[in-house]
Amino acid sequence: MKDIAIYGFGGFGREITCVISAINEIKATWNLVGYFDDGYEPGTANRYGKVLGNIDTLNQYEQELSIVMAIASPSVLHKLTKAICNPRIEYPNIIAPNVFFFDPGSVTMGKGNVITFGGRISCGVKIGNFNLMNGCVSLGHDVSMGSFNMLQPETRISGETTIGDNNFFGVRSTVLQGLSIGNDVRIGSGSVIMRKTKDGMTYFGNPAKIIKY
Repeated sequence: MKDIAIYGFGGFGREITCVISAINEIKATWNLVGYFDDGYEPGTANRYGKVLGNIDTLNQYEQELSIVMAIASPSVLHKLTKAICNPRIEYPNIIAPNVFFFDPGSVTMGKGNVITFGGRISCGVKIGNFNLMNGCVSLGHDVSMGSFNMLQPETRISGETTIGDNNFFGVRSTVLQGLSIGNDVRIGSGSVIMRKTKDGMTYFGNPAKIIKY
């Protein structure tokens, strides 16, 4: 078994712990050594483990260690991964056992991705790095996804959609067939994207429209 830790001590971190436990029930793969988090004191514990330290502790960690990022904010996730400079750290893809791949051989994936329970991945899908798909996310055929995207539970991405980087998809949001989602886009819960989005904008509604604060 390989040592693994989770960066993020909150609820999403606990959910990823459950995914790791489910993987181990099928095949003993991971030894969870604990959590890293900049907002909790070392030794703070939940039912699954304790906080080992912050990013400085991780950068000084002396053993080989796999890290799973449990950070729901694309911008914070991007910043943290750039700040982790320990050469002993690696980022595996963590995929729940019940994620259904239509054709696994046609799917390509980078590093540090998380797909939690109930995911559905069609054929011809391309996934970059550090994308977090939390609960029953569906990717249609020939979807191309960049990096640092956060897809909340029951997000639906239709076929032939292109997604850039650093986007946030709210719970039960939907993107229709063949559209392009650029970069730094936020899509509200339950929203339906029917047209190409503009970078850096927030969308909400059905059909989704730009919301300005």
